[in-house]
Amino acid sequence: MKELTVRWQRLVDGGETCPRCGETGEELHRAVAALTASFAPLGISVRLEETAISTDEFEQAPLESNRILLDGRSVEDWLGGGTGQSVCCDVCGPHDCRTVTVDGVDYEAVPADLVVRAGLLAAASLLATANASAEPEPSSFVPISSVVRRGSPPR
Repeated sequence: MKELTVRWQRLVDGGETCPRCGETGEELHRAVAALTASFAPLGISVRLEETAISTDEFEQAPLESNRILLDGRSVEDWLGGGTGQSVCCDVCGPHDCRTVTVDGVDYEAVPADLVVRAGLLAAASLLATANASAEPEPSSFVPISSVVRRGSPPR
């Protein structure tokens, strides 16, 4: 079975996270449930990894918080979007937090539909890679020259 890894990293300080990350977490769990159900018939499992970023790590790189990666690529990368930043809350202190921009819309919390869209693209890539590396069965391989001869109609 192939596996799609979804990794979410966010600030956790004293067991708390900011409202933006909290909302993203709820949306992410909904998206992962939908992807898991949709991908099971295709032979793809979905694994969610949740990573806590400490206050010290957040202070060094605040825009790494609330980041979702699917097989190592960010949601916004899969969807041709970008990132920005905006003021968040007390938990985040004076630091601006990460935002995601897709189709010209800025999101502070990442909605489930963006994760699902990125997940579909990631799964298609996963399947294409798996299919490209698969060798045809010897009994099913028929050279094209044996099917169509030059200058004659197909048999």
